[in-house]
Amino acid sequence: MLAGGIGGSTGDVLMHSLDTVKTRQQGAPNTLKYATMTDAYLTIFREEGFRRGLYSGITPAFLGSLPGTIIFFGTYEYSKRHLLDMGCPSHIAYLTGGLVGDLFASIIYVPSEVLKTRLQLQGRYNNPFFKSGYNYRGTIDATRTIIKTEGPAALFYGYKATIMRDLPFSALQFAFYEQFQKWAKQWCDSRDIGLSLEIATGAMAGGLAGTITCPLDVVKTRIQTQVRTGPTTPISSAATTNPAPLQRRPFTTLVPPHPPASSRPISTSSPSTTSPPKSGPLKFNTSSILEGLKLLYKTEGIQGWFRGVGPRAVWTSVQSGTMLVMYQYLLKQMERWDESRVVEL
Repeated sequence: MLAGGIGGSTGDVLMHSLDTVKTRQQGAPNTLKYATMTDAYLTIFREEGFRRGLYSGITPAFLGSLPGTIIFFGTYEYSKRHLLDMGCPSHIAYLTGGLVGDLFASIIYVPSEVLKTRLQLQGRYNNPFFKSGYNYRGTIDATRTIIKTEGPAALFYGYKATIMRDLPFSALQFAFYEQFQKWAKQWCDSRDIGLSLEIATGAMAGGLAGTITCPLDVVKTRIQTQVRTGPTTPISSAATTNPAPLQRRPFTTLVPPHPPASSRPISTSSPSTTSPPKSGPLKFNTSSILEGLKLLYKTEGIQGWFRGVGPRAVWTSVQSGTMLVMYQYLLKQMERWDESRVVEL
């Protein structure tokens, strides 16, 4: 658990800037300055800076990553080893361990994912370069504002979508990783495959799983970054002194697409029946991942399913490589420490 927590949170922090680029591409797909990964990265850095731009949302990301990965790895290893001891086929044990681990960890990381994604889409406070529909001062202000204007349940917006993305991602990632590790050990004829192959197996597993699950990630981002209650102007806890009573709208239907009547900055505020703007994505009014995938395909085609696939593939590759290499290294170090203590005793 300790090795997994350190490895996972380190990988998440290192690659957070690419995750921000991915979020901008998915949340603002028709914004030309974010069209490519390189353009988006350089534009955000030039306009908003490193800490408040590319690393916006890093606080909730870290607060969710550390305990989330601790729970995940503890559950994953326990489930995997228990299933293997019962005689379960190895690939089934790896898939199941990844699914169960992510299911338990989701209670922690889903609220942090909502906060992180919205702050990433917003960028800096009072951002003059991009209109996201949000204007949070920081993590605490975002939490208070979301609870006040949308209710505590809003911190779990997209829970099903996040689960539907992360369960198959974790299952595929660890199934690929364990298989790549097995092949590498057979090729080297040793349990010690060396640092380069450790990094390669982790990176390939993460990149492949991230690419396959990209459509689920796009739907998750769209659901979590759209406010379903409150005014259509950017949200801020200090925006109004006497806000109008909020009416919660059901979100079991989809806003039908119409030809856009005008071009205006993206707004991720409450869905309405007006025509979607050219500069922003079609608004979702559903919590269903399947309905979201259908709507994306109908309005944006296959391209809509794979918005941000470049930064997501790079991010999951490097993040997974970092996380899994550190995980294996720390496990081996802890085993050596335990053996040395036993010898001393």
